[in-house]
Amino acid sequence: MPNIYKSGLEANAANYVPLTPVNFMERASFVHPDALAVIHGNVRRTWSETYQRTRRLASALQRHGVATGETVSIIATNIPEMFEVHFGVPMAGAVLNAINTRLDAAAIAFILDHAETRVLFVDPEFSGLAQEAIALASRTDLLVIDIEDPCFGEGTRMGAMTYAALLDSGDPDFVWEGPASEWDAIALNYTSGTTGDPKGVVYSHRGAYLNAISHIVDWGMAQHSVYLWTLPMFHCNGWCFPWTIAANAGVNVCLRAVRDSSIFHLIRDEGVTHFCGAPIVLNMLANASGDLARPSHGVKVMTAGAPPPPAVIQKVEEMGFEVTHVYGLTEVYGPAVISVWKTRWDRLGAAERARLKARQGVGNTALSGIMVADPDTLERLPSDGQSLGEIFLRGNNVMCGYLKNASATRKSFRGGWFASGDLGVMHPDGYLELKDRSKDIIISGGENISSVEIENVLYQHPDVLEAAVVARPDDKWGETPCAFVTLKAGRDVSPDDIIRFCRANMAGFKIPKTVIFGPLPKTSTGKIQKFVLRETARAVP
Repeated sequence: MPNIYKSGLEANAANYVPLTPVNFMERASFVHPDALAVIHGNVRRTWSETYQRTRRLASALQRHGVATGETVSIIATNIPEMFEVHFGVPMAGAVLNAINTRLDAAAIAFILDHAETRVLFVDPEFSGLAQEAIALASRTDLLVIDIEDPCFGEGTRMGAMTYAALLDSGDPDFVWEGPASEWDAIALNYTSGTTGDPKGVVYSHRGAYLNAISHIVDWGMAQHSVYLWTLPMFHCNGWCFPWTIAANAGVNVCLRAVRDSSIFHLIRDEGVTHFCGAPIVLNMLANASGDLARPSHGVKVMTAGAPPPPAVIQKVEEMGFEVTHVYGLTEVYGPAVISVWKTRWDRLGAAERARLKARQGVGNTALSGIMVADPDTLERLPSDGQSLGEIFLRGNNVMCGYLKNASATRKSFRGGWFASGDLGVMHPDGYLELKDRSKDIIISGGENISSVEIENVLYQHPDVLEAAVVARPDDKWGETPCAFVTLKAGRDVSPDDIIRFCRANMAGFKIPKTVIFGPLPKTSTGKIQKFVLRETARAVP
């Protein structure tokens, strides 16, 4: 029998427009032209002013020969220009590549070549790094633009012109066009590349639009929220929050360097309502000097990157922060899973609430499915909170694929799912709990040991500031847990003290056999670099 809804109801220009988050900027400028959009030091710009600057940027890029589908890269911290390129670059039809500022010159050179970058914007703080990378790269037609930032001071000029001069050459009334297809690329983000060359993760206009809107829905963001940029905008495009804040007509409070004093002062002075950050940022705030003023109003915090220890969540919530835990990867536009809070849990004790909040949770509004399954057969495992398997995701906020890497793309997509490479369990209530990265699980005497579980216990020790656990080779057991611990200032604790504490709080086979004190190596987003710790552990006699 013919489907009566298939005839005469075709999509046309009146009823179908490809989704793009760039529209959020236009709407914010039209509806709230005088509302504050950007704060950076003494800089205060409205949505109307910001929209005009992004149109100038798009116009100028096209006038300099940037064509649809070409790559525009930027090396910068969280400054207004970094926010503006998230709109101006796609307005020009180009693809934005925000580069991790903590990478070395060789890795950046690889990215410039692999992405076939046409234009590179450079923050003055990273001009030396950029010069070295450009010298190593093979790009011969690269247009370099210098960003000038009064909050940083003088930087080395290396480009053909400044960002301000580029904007001056653009048309403030530039009429931009959206993507021909919402599947077109809007951004290119590179993975860390710790086991080889970085892989280029491609985001679509559709995925960015839906993930950006999901944040407003899932986080309950009131219009004109004041968002503090503690999370680097180069990290998964700031988890899509540049587009979220435009859709929200909120305020972007820029922050060049993440310091506890700066965060507390901006929360107070600018009325910050929301910010994101890795658990390491929460730990920094929890252990900040008592001289710093704590928030006098409610502040919502979204955290991800590694499972946050319940003890850290409890500490920062006691300070007045409301923590929402999320989980994701570069390949799923940042956070795609959110630990949705249920009001019936309000009556639980603080420790139990923190434990529940430490779970990764359920899919956000844009995600279509999550499962924990056998990585070889894709057989879904029981939702018993015990059966350990690989985490698989599917939905519109899963990447298009890896740029110029069809084999890696095929490997990541299996049976209609994206294979995360992470290990977790599904609880009876349908909430996901991440147990470990697949490469971080410790197999000792045939038993699987979660490094996260041990870390959660270590964070309960009153003298421990930071902790990370990795596998150390062992002739008898194959592997044993090795704990790396940073102590709070002025504390005197021995490895035996740490081991005794663990023995009192976990099963014997999980107890670290080795404890090493010292600072922990971290990425620019605050994640602890476990691959560095594994190398150190292997070298221990």
